[in-house]
Amino acid sequence: MASARRTASKAVAPEENPRRNAVLKTAKDAGLLAGESNRIAGRIRKPLIDAARARSGITSDTELLEYALACVALEDDFGQKLLARRGRVPKDLDLEF
Repeated sequence: MASARRTASKAVAPEENPRRNAVLKTAKDAGLLAGESNRIAGRIRKPLIDAARARSGITSDTELLEYALACVALEDDFGQKLLARRGRVPKDLDLEF
């Protein structure tokens, strides 16, 4: 909870958030931001919304949801793929350490 409060105090202007810009550009390039829009509704805890707004610099509910959904849609599975490789590298492989 303390980290959410700390994050909430550091507002970032949307144009100064390279991560947000990259996510939205990638989502746009992938065609995820094109087409018809739908309505979505839900109840979200205020501390989560406040922290997300502060971290992203987004004030619009619609833009915040769009950004959050783009993050989920574009999330890679590197960690899962890495763990799936466990035990596949020979123990005698010289890694030059």
